[in-house]
Amino acid sequence: MTRAAVVVSFRLGGGDGVSVEARKWRTALTTLGFAVRAVAGDLGGDAGPDDVVVPGLGITDADPVDPAALRRTLDGADLVVVENLCSLPLNVAAARTTAAVLADHPGRVVLRHHDLPWQRRHLQALDREFPPRLADALHTTINLRSRRELIARGYAPVVTIQNHFDLDAPLGDRDTTRRRLGFRDDELVLFQPTRAIERKNVPGAIRYVASLARAMPDRAVRYWLTGPAEDGYETTLDRLVERSPVPVTIAPAPAVADGYAAADVVLLPSTWEGFGNPTIESVWARRPLVVNSYPVLSEITTCGVRFFDLDDVAALVRFLATPDPTLFDVNLRRARSSFSIADLPAAIDAAFASMGWTAW
Repeated sequence: MTRAAVVVSFRLGGGDGVSVEARKWRTALTTLGFAVRAVAGDLGGDAGPDDVVVPGLGITDADPVDPAALRRTLDGADLVVVENLCSLPLNVAAARTTAAVLADHPGRVVLRHHDLPWQRRHLQALDREFPPRLADALHTTINLRSRRELIARGYAPVVTIQNHFDLDAPLGDRDTTRRRLGFRDDELVLFQPTRAIERKNVPGAIRYVASLARAMPDRAVRYWLTGPAEDGYETTLDRLVERSPVPVTIAPAPAVADGYAAADVVLLPSTWEGFGNPTIESVWARRPLVVNSYPVLSEITTCGVRFFDLDDVAALVRFLATPDPTLFDVNLRRARSSFSIADLPAAIDAAFASMGWTAW
């Protein structure tokens, strides 16, 4: 008999990190024999025939979630995977209702934590309530730091399953994407594939690009941010763009692969990331990455991948003057050992086995 799984979040199907990683888990669960459906307040125009939008679950939804409606979407689910909804309570009412419904759910529950309330200043007051302490639930984190923090607060069991990537995926269309966005052939495009919110450090990116432009006066340099601005950052972003000493483009890439193909350099200036997907995506795309030393970066670089530091413009200038493709070859080989998407189903299955979830 086919096992049924439901993936639940505020939003699923978009380009944000939670949606991207939830899609990977959904594919992995299908490989493990589950029939998977999605439940969210926003499905991003990517809804399948069995997926369900539940009013009130969205991050900005003001109306409350109907507990009975949410409970019906979980009926018959052998497994419920909650993607960050009860980890980072951006919609507190929705998170509370979901936690209450899950407490009575007869199936197995995985609380997948991309972020945690004490990792955000404005949500620290909720750290005694979230994540909920559900009996027999499995907590999974995308980094070891969060696992240690959960264990220190008395949560158990907790396992870490880092994000995984298709390292053999084809790259996108460089020429068409650059023409569509108005990039000249001679422009050096530095690409930040993130939303525009405070912790993504857009000011740091602009300062870096401006310093690079000064160091390379014979080369036209452009900063490309995929955006959009969220969490009330719109006014700040407008001001930053207006004052920027380098040309700025704010536009989504037609597809993730097209964005990396069109770029010459990738930027990840964030002060905090739960994982930081551009680290390994840049390795797959064979693009130099300039990264800020956010707290969990060392968990990624421990496999041996090497990047450029946001505080050292000169290092990138030297690399661009005499590119060394060996860097890309070595990074890709080392990334395969830890982050290959082919290994994700086995990692999830091992986590289930650790719970004794061998019979469904």
